[in-house]
Amino acid sequence: MSVSTGAGGPRLKKPSWKDPRLLIGILLVLASVVGVISLLGAADQTTEAFAAREPIAVGENVTADKLTRVKVRLGDVEQHYLAPESGLTEGLVAVQRIGKDQLVPRGSLGRLDALDRKPVAVTIDEALPAQATAGSRVDVWVALPDARNGFSQPALLLPGAEIAQITPGSTALGSARSTVVMVLVPDEQMPKLLGAQANKAKISVVWNPGGTSR
Repeated sequence: MSVSTGAGGPRLKKPSWKDPRLLIGILLVLASVVGVISLLGAADQTTEAFAAREPIAVGENVTADKLTRVKVRLGDVEQHYLAPESGLTEGLVAVQRIGKDQLVPRGSLGRLDALDRKPVAVTIDEALPAQATAGSRVDVWVALPDARNGFSQPALLLPGAEIAQITPGSTALGSARSTVVMVLVPDEQMPKLLGAQANKAKISVVWNPGGTSR
């Protein structure tokens, strides 16, 4: 603003719209408002993705009734998760366990013939450790029958096998309830386990805290 020094003393001059300082100030305010709006818009940007209604075991068919839609902020990893807009292809199964309410990674789905691990039911008579739950790892030990109506020394058959599912088994009169453990068995180890079951071997599982096969 300019100051006039007439007879009446100093007088302020009304700023002009052509004053560059005023124009620069307006531009700065507008830029600040646009920046705040863009920031708020980016922070509130959500997308729809599929999540599992209940746990989905390896080998289980993945259909629309087992999924629910959720709004999430995925950012740069959005393409790695299954979204309603891309649809759900028929005939897909879980190749990795998907927990309840967990987002569905695209890498966890595949075709049944592509599975290199198959679920096999193993009946266990003794109590399972509390840590042995679906998704955890156990070592499967087998004791084959011997010639004296007993069993031979147990041998480790499946190290670090993943549990797909656990369900209560049948109860025989006067005996404790057994447990059926669905373990995921690699194709190359399948004949050994099925052979042990066919020979009425005693099968036990031991929780593997390391969580990996050896």
